[in-house]
Amino acid sequence: MSVKLFFQALAKFFAGLVLVGLLLFLPAWSLEYWNGWLFLGILFVPMFAAGIVMMIKDPELLKKRLNVKETEKEQRAVVALSGLMFIAAFVLAGLNFRFGWIILPPWVAVVGAVLFLAAYVMYAEVLRENAYLSRTIEVQEEQKVIDTGLYGVIRHPMYAATLVLFLSMGIVLGSPLSFAVLLFYIPIIAVRMKNEEKVLEDGLAGYSDYKKRVKYKVIPFIW
Repeated sequence: MSVKLFFQALAKFFAGLVLVGLLLFLPAWSLEYWNGWLFLGILFVPMFAAGIVMMIKDPELLKKRLNVKETEKEQRAVVALSGLMFIAAFVLAGLNFRFGWIILPPWVAVVGAVLFLAAYVMYAEVLRENAYLSRTIEVQEEQKVIDTGLYGVIRHPMYAATLVLFLSMGIVLGSPLSFAVLLFYIPIIAVRMKNEEKVLEDGLAGYSDYKKRVKYKVIPFIW
């Protein structure tokens, strides 16, 4: 276990926790925004647990997941747009609570939390199946095409998991306005996948044949 990697992961975890907390509770101007606490719990508790597991069992994968420096110009734009989308969604959620614009009933947030956690389980399974996963678009040394498990059903199960994760955020936060903003994730990942598949086809042997075998990217029979 690398001490440097441990503290790097810990620093990013707490930085993310503080940032999201500020984006939610400052606009809400209240610590009584219970949807915000629910969201922080279901987001960061599993994230902390997953980080500990990766640190112990696969520190190299954790290192890849911490790397967010994109080299592709298109992907840098995608990352920037995603960041703006999340900021807008979180701030709107806090303001929605503060001013009572459109308040969803508590049971809706609970349903959203169940969907969020189910997507987290799928996310963890994708990490287990694919040791080459990175947060940046790249072809790694000795990388091979993964075509079993979820990858035998859709080509991008990670994006399928994050699609459910992100769209359920607005529901958990009790904010239809945030949900509407998070819908922009659909065209964002469409652009990201298009660029990613070009990189993989150019640099990863067998990926073109894999695309022919597995027709759908994110949702079977739909997308």
